[in-house]
Amino acid sequence: MMEHDMREKAKNAMRLILEAARFEVEEVDEPLDLSAVRDGECLLVLCSNDAELIGQFDKTNYSLMVDDHEMTCKKLLFTLEKDTTTENCTQWGIDEFVQYAGEAVLADIVARELTLDLTPGKGKVKKAAAAGSAAGSAEAAEEEPSGISILHFPVKLSEQAAIRTAGVQGAAKLRFIPYYLIHYTSSGEQVYKDRRIPFDADGWGAINAINGIKLDLDGTKVEDSEIPANAEVSDAHITKEEASERMVTELVERLTQKVRIKQEKGDAIFYEEKTLKPDRKNITIDTKQVYIPVWQIRGKKIVEVNAFTGELLSEPMDEGVEVF
Repeated sequence: MMEHDMREKAKNAMRLILEAARFEVEEVDEPLDLSAVRDGECLLVLCSNDAELIGQFDKTNYSLMVDDHEMTCKKLLFTLEKDTTTENCTQWGIDEFVQYAGEAVLADIVARELTLDLTPGKGKVKKAAAAGSAAGSAEAAEEEPSGISILHFPVKLSEQAAIRTAGVQGAAKLRFIPYYLIHYTSSGEQVYKDRRIPFDADGWGAINAINGIKLDLDGTKVEDSEIPANAEVSDAHITKEEASERMVTELVERLTQKVRIKQEKGDAIFYEEKTLKPDRKNITIDTKQVYIPVWQIRGKKIVEVNAFTGELLSEPMDEGVEVF
């Protein structure tokens, strides 16, 4: 049987996993461990290695009455016994437990909902695309999802294609680098003497949320979807407000113009120069955090490749590189 202390730890971890999937979780009386409810869906959880208890759990039908409405409960079993088989409940072993526990932590970091596979029967761990599979964007698209959805540019470059582009052999890791994608618009004008200076502008810009480096990006290419399994998501070091203010300041500087007016008075000619700037109230900024996929290959040296554009990036930093 699963020892009491081990069962308590397993129950606490299962609670974290289910809460990351937006379930409301409560403890229930023995022999069960947890109940979880979400949007009209009920789930009962058992953490056990006891064959008799598991068998009873598998064949028993459970229901929950909420506001005079009866819901049939799904069942989730976590067991360390590899030879255990069930027919009427979702069964997780060590592999599924490790996978979902890790993904729950990541879901909390990026503030996203964890997606769980609650299909009855033994769980199947999602695998990343094999290193020896064929190269190309089609392969990248076939990678198993992680259950974590973030706003990101799509992965179009496969692992093997990235290794070839890098020109080094080594372990490849897919990392998602945070950027602030900014859509800006500017309007208005100023008139000085007989000169009319418009300040119209409309475009996209992006600022690396780790090191502040700017990048030109097409915001229409971003998508909100699940990222591949085993990918890493880096944390932002720069705030959204800081990035927005920087973009406004740089836009004002770019649109600022110096106007020189020639004037004649008698036999004298002189020039008057005036600096005209756009009014900040006429500038609109829409900022959202997105992620750019980067393959990081660690061999004799560390090389990074943009997994969206396929471009070889500048030489990375040292261990824990977070520069794009």
